[in-house]
Amino acid sequence: MSAHENTIHHSDHDHDDAPHSSLSGYLIGFVLSIILTAIPFWLVMNGVISHRPTAVLVLGGFAVAQILVHMVYFLHMNGKVEGGWTLVSTIFTVVFVAIAIAGTLWVMFHMNENMMPSHGGHMAHPNPAEPHRTP
Repeated sequence: MSAHENTIHHSDHDHDDAPHSSLSGYLIGFVLSIILTAIPFWLVMNGVISHRPTAVLVLGGFAVAQILVHMVYFLHMNGKVEGGWTLVSTIFTVVFVAIAIAGTLWVMFHMNENMMPSHGGHMAHPNPAEPHRTP
């Protein structure tokens, strides 16, 4: 192999798709993480949102935003790293976990509805103060 071929061969693999982190990138991620933790903490501690379903949605939104900040600024995930395969595998994992959680909740809900004795009018006696009369 000549010196020219060695240089060409080496230069083909010299560029790296791995992200290069910097102090400013880490600081931006750190500050965003603090903000995305402090705001939900303040919302909960001060009782700003009194409607429980709304609070769950808002806090869940902050949690998803914080996950995205961690993935971008600390794990350096984007569509360019490793030809996009890291992002594709992450999306697959999220979809798989969502299906597993949804399926588990569906099974647990239906087991609760179909197997609990207090559901469906099978209560022992509606008024405990009144004595039970057998026919």
